[in-house]
Amino acid sequence: MADESPTRFYLDKQNAKWKGVCAGIADYTGIDPLWVRLGTAAMVFVAQQWWIVIAYLVIAWVTPKKPIGLYQSADQEKFWQGVRSNPKRTTAEVRSKFRELDRRLADIELHYTSRNTQLANEIDSLR
Repeated sequence: MADESPTRFYLDKQNAKWKGVCAGIADYTGIDPLWVRLGTAAMVFVAQQWWIVIAYLVIAWVTPKKPIGLYQSADQEKFWQGVRSNPKRTTAEVRSKFRELDRRLADIELHYTSRNTQLANEIDSLR
């Protein structure tokens, strides 16, 4: 499909118990599916929120199934869950990683280009 997006909400039929709505919510948020199911059941039976059953059925009817192979790895799945939960934090983390890499490269370049006789001797001994 051309409209597959890792930031979109999907029904998770692979981890579904019934229709895949709770598993989809768990996949979207990064929360364990057991807790989503328990929370939904508690809201329906304990809090008497019967409209949740109707909302569950409507969501199951209108939401597309999650494409197989949407994520290439578990790390990628965790990354996209972080993007969905807080995109600004995720971009800040990526920016921070690039800053750290840039700083390390600058340190290596400074060390390599400095007048370090010990380093020059080690390089010469390797030749």
